[in-house]
Amino acid sequence: ISMIHPLFPDSAEKLNALAVMSVDLGSESMKIAIVKPGVPMEIVLNKESQRKTPVTVALKENERLFGDSAMGMSIKNPKIALRYFQDLLGKHIDNPQVTLYRWLTDSKEILAMVLNYSRGLAEEFAEQPVKDAVITVPVYFNQAERRAVLHAAQMADLKVLQLINDNTAVALNYGVFRRKDINATVQNIMFYDMGAGNTVCTIVTYQTVKTKDSGTQPQLQIRGVGFDRTLGGLEMEYRLRDYLVKLFNKQQPSKDVRQNLRAMAKLLKEANRLKTILSANADHVAQIEGLLDDVDFKAKVSRQEFEDLCSDLFQRVPGPVLQALSSAEMNLDEIDQVILVGGATRVPKVQEVLLKAVDKDELGKNINADEAAAMGAVYQAAALSKAFKVKPFIVRDAAIFPIQVEFTREVEEEDKSKSLKHNKRILFQRMAPYPQRKVITFNRYTDDFEFCVNYGDLAFLSQDDLQAFGSLNLTTVKLRGVGDSFRKHLDYESKGIKAHFNMDESGVLSLDRVESVFETVVEDKPEEESTLTSKYTLKSTLSGSCVPLFKIFVASVMVLQIDLFIYPGVASLTQDPKEKEESGKEEEMSKSRGDSTDTKMEEKKPKVPKKQKLVDEISVELDVRDVLDLLEEELKSSVKNDLYSSQDKLYQEEYQFVSTEEQREEISRKLSEASNWMEEEGYRATTKELKEKLSELKKLCRSLFFRVEERRKWPDRLNALENLLNHSTIFLKGARMIPEADQIFTEVELSTLEKAISETVTWKNETLAEQNKLPPTEKPTLLSKDIELKIAALDREVQYLLNKAKFAKPRPKKERIPQKLIQARMPQLPPTARRLSLPRRRKEKVRHTQDRQVLGLTYLYDHLLHISPP
Repeated sequence: ISMIHPLFPDSAEKLNALAVMSVDLGSESMKIAIVKPGVPMEIVLNKESQRKTPVTVALKENERLFGDSAMGMSIKNPKIALRYFQDLLGKHIDNPQVTLYRWLTDSKEILAMVLNYSRGLAEEFAEQPVKDAVITVPVYFNQAERRAVLHAAQMADLKVLQLINDNTAVALNYGVFRRKDINATVQNIMFYDMGAGNTVCTIVTYQTVKTKDSGTQPQLQIRGVGFDRTLGGLEMEYRLRDYLVKLFNKQQPSKDVRQNLRAMAKLLKEANRLKTILSANADHVAQIEGLLDDVDFKAKVSRQEFEDLCSDLFQRVPGPVLQALSSAEMNLDEIDQVILVGGATRVPKVQEVLLKAVDKDELGKNINADEAAAMGAVYQAAALSKAFKVKPFIVRDAAIFPIQVEFTREVEEEDKSKSLKHNKRILFQRMAPYPQRKVITFNRYTDDFEFCVNYGDLAFLSQDDLQAFGSLNLTTVKLRGVGDSFRKHLDYESKGIKAHFNMDESGVLSLDRVESVFETVVEDKPEEESTLTSKYTLKSTLSGSCVPLFKIFVASVMVLQIDLFIYPGVASLTQDPKEKEESGKEEEMSKSRGDSTDTKMEEKKPKVPKKQKLVDEISVELDVRDVLDLLEEELKSSVKNDLYSSQDKLYQEEYQFVSTEEQREEISRKLSEASNWMEEEGYRATTKELKEKLSELKKLCRSLFFRVEERRKWPDRLNALENLLNHSTIFLKGARMIPEADQIFTEVELSTLEKAISETVTWKNETLAEQNKLPPTEKPTLLSKDIELKIAALDREVQYLLNKAKFAKPRPKKERIPQKLIQARMPQLPPTARRLSLPRRRKEKVRHTQDRQVLGLTYLYDHLLHISPP
């Protein structure tokens, strides 16, 4: 009770509706916890008085069932029950994770239903409204998956205080109840969490640290994370179920239980029970009355049989441990204790294999394996809520997927020719702590440009994990107004275009703002005579209501002054302005201490000229690439939104450009009819009718929207095709310049590439000419998908030659060419290819002309071709 106190214990009115909640969303069940005045951190009991609730939704005609009621329905009628949908969040329909499921629907809507149900349980238990929540998510959730959870919470009208990683919530719960044991000495604790659907291993460092505001406080820092997305109790249950299926089919040869979904659901439920009992017993009898056609099933299963069925699963148990140690750059000797979390860790074989893998005397079991995450999350909810006073506990989480910024700029070669260079700058490294702000500076742009935010090197993921991961492209950022900004401030020195990024407490990345920063030297005048009126200058921000703006500006000034240049003259990256500001203050203090002995010398130094900075905000257009757009929050609101959106678009210039007056009048008339129907009958329409109406509206405007969308896509796609043609032509020229004695490509191969280039150029020119003859109101002949196909086809031809070059065998030693001849032949390569081959040659000690030429061509293509992906 001493950990959490009501902020207003004397006011019953203010205490109303102060409760906060947490939802620990597991793949199989969820735990809900609340904090309200007088009730510190309590697990919510559901309607069946259970402390955990199945994450199951059953859609039965006009009725929705949740929790245990839905679980019961999943046995009676499995077709209408939705379970284990967590892995569908934020994924496209072609993702391998989605293909595992037999139903296709918007998983965000299903999750929204579950969250709304969880809030109802919390409100009933708290006896007051609850709107603020902290929700746990798996640590391996990427940006798309995290945003999908936030969208679902928004649909459920829940205010998400934070998405907290479930492993972090467990670590917080552990630390809160052992606060007295945490001191300045570092403690490294490993949490091994095996649940129903996945396994996560986390290394956490506990110690006390000094803070500016609260003095010395305990802190946890996530140091290393390893995971296996499909290793868990559910997969063990599937193995047991399939084993029971074989036993039943053997007992009843004339029947096949696999053809009956209801019988299979009963077997899975029995497998769950059997797994639990075998964790404490050597054997047990599985039995189900009336499994199929009133035939009972009974069979004895031993723990050894169960372990044999799951032997390959148990071999995967050490995997997350090794990943966690690798990401933390630690070894087992540095781990003080290993603690078990999650229901599946109760399986004896899991503990046996894990104990051997971590090389410890014993495994810690001094934490509630089922409820630790929910309790840690609700503590964080109370800390984030303004209604409670909570003893501080600093949490430093880590982003396990690196994120980088990619951009292309034109560079001048040694021979004065110009080429495009693709640059990558790490924004957040693997295991980078968050929340954290970063600034990246672009110094070579004076006009509008764009850059991409993508995931970095994910080589630590398995092939299956990469396929399930989804898109590696996060967002394309298009900047507008850069050129205008430079033209307005010709008398100022540019300090670059600065993009301010923020990874918040939920691990969600956002682009806060982009600014064009300039600087000039101003005449030194007495302070009282300073009359600078620019709203961007330091003096104007010092007055009255501008104090908050001044703090933001000072932080950005600190960033400007101490940028860490990653690539001189191109882009720079800085850390959190607050951290920079603190380090700047320390440096300032150290200087002030030295000033006392050198006062006279300081007086003789010339005055540093004052500089004035000016900041222009740059307009930003974001194209999010990694997650599906939010689908309808409700069908009715979707129909209304479609109506209003379509009506508005009819009067927009780009839509008027591709449509005739008659077409717009026809669409407008039908939209008005649909709007009248919504007002008169929409409120009592069935789900089926609403879906049909929504489909009609989309079909009505489909061709119009298609023409607009195609015209939006043309510039990027055509630019990518043009770049590919240019660079594949360069590659072909370089390949043909290889001396005959060293040539690794046949004439047929080179001619095939030349033909592909020629045909692509012809297709592009003819299609563009044909498109230009068509009025914009007609269906276009130039289609973005056709451009993408041409890009893919031409890219395949070049990649074929590159692969052949990479695996070509070098000359025997006896046939090596003298060094002088090598040097004579090297200039025959294009300068770019020759230069790009040098770093790799030195590193790998390449000695053959052929090897140098192959490396040069390979680098030429890799670095110059893939700069404008379609």
